[in-house]
Amino acid sequence: MNKDSLIGGNVEEREDTRPILIIPYMWIGDFVRGHTVVRVLKQRWPNRPVDLLVTSLCTPLVDYMPGVRAGIVWDLPRGRLALAKQWGLAKRLRANHYGTALVLPRTWKSAIAPALAGIPERVGFFGEGRFGLINQLRWGDKALPRFIDTNAVLALPDGTPLPPEWPVPQLRVPPEQTAHWRQANGLGAAPAVALAPGSVGASKRWTYYPEAARLLAEQGLDVWVVGGPAEKALAAEIVAAGGPRVRDLTGTDLRNGILAMAAASVAISNDSGLMHIAAALGTPTMGIFGPTSPYHWAPLNGLAETIQTRTVVPCQPCHRPVCTMNDHRCMRDIPASDVVAAAQRVLAESKLH
Repeated sequence: MNKDSLIGGNVEEREDTRPILIIPYMWIGDFVRGHTVVRVLKQRWPNRPVDLLVTSLCTPLVDYMPGVRAGIVWDLPRGRLALAKQWGLAKRLRANHYGTALVLPRTWKSAIAPALAGIPERVGFFGEGRFGLINQLRWGDKALPRFIDTNAVLALPDGTPLPPEWPVPQLRVPPEQTAHWRQANGLGAAPAVALAPGSVGASKRWTYYPEAARLLAEQGLDVWVVGGPAEKALAAEIVAAGGPRVRDLTGTDLRNGILAMAAASVAISNDSGLMHIAAALGTPTMGIFGPTSPYHWAPLNGLAETIQTRTVVPCQPCHRPVCTMNDHRCMRDIPASDVVAAAQRVLAESKLH
């Protein structure tokens, strides 16, 4: 192996300035958790610029990721190779003279452009017969305990033992931005609870947000409903149930959701991208889990809490997008009162930090 190779090489870390490209997963939550890779890389190679390939949807996140030089926006279509677009992307990548590409998804499609661009070190886990496209293969990712480990191990040399804990993903929003956001939306400085009722997959959606909003408002808390256009109808239902202290802050721009989660005193969310955004911002975060595993997908910060039903549901976790058995009891048996009590506890604990 070349002595200057990223993986297992002997390059003096502080003298290495070759840019690195990360091709992350493009779902919002996975994209956020992939920031751990950036942190691992910057600790080891502080002078190597790190860029991210990013979709238009995730672009606002790049502005708040410490250690990221730039995001390269490229919306490749789902379900087809789109070779003309891959060639165009490869030309852009070639112009940046990347020394290394870390390809996090295990798909053939995700590795095409780095190979076409001639990036000399293309690192990724084995998957979909990517021999040649990935020239430094990793094995055994399914044996790693969490998705965050699966990501970060790509940034470490061969033979490096796994640390007890990885650095968690981070998003940083300047306080003046949250203050301006509050003012622009006519919000005061009172403590507020952000509710994120959306998710990809109906089975991950807890259905008692309207009742939770009412209980929180009765306790004198402001409540913000955060999400995308798909949550507009649900937000109207939550506002109607909760009264004047509840605001619909859903919209089309992810940046609005980022700023809302940064300004909130506590976030209550399904297992979704907004949950991981809130956790990475350092906001006390409560994740409501039913069909998915908190061991793998829990919000990653010290002020986080996961909520699950106390009912024994033998099919949990099933990781299915739609419930096909047990009448969705893994989510249906989580009462609003339990969630509100947990929110009170998290708020009290956050005041001690």
